[in-house]
Amino acid sequence: MTVQTEYKMLEPRPGSNYRQLFVKGRKIRAEILYRATVNSEPRTPEEVARDYDLPVEAVQEAIHYCLHNEELLRQERERDWAAMRARGLDKPPHVPPDYEPRA
Repeated sequence: MTVQTEYKMLEPRPGSNYRQLFVKGRKIRAEILYRATVNSEPRTPEEVARDYDLPVEAVQEAIHYCLHNEELLRQERERDWAAMRARGLDKPPHVPPDYEPRA
């Protein structure tokens, strides 16, 4: 049985190519906030909230949402990468000559 979670700070964005949720009233995808907390130089939710001028609750909801919707996010990343490759944006001069995408 799937449990629906109500988010106060996140919502779908009509007309977007992304199915993932966005911060209400902003053009910021949940995954953008989440990735800022887990990248090679992770930041705390408080730091990310300050960086984006958001309530900490919005970042915490984004983290929760992303952890519970990994498959959707993976599919959207794969779609984005495929579109970039199809347009040649994965090759110089758009990326450094020694660029190797992460798996």
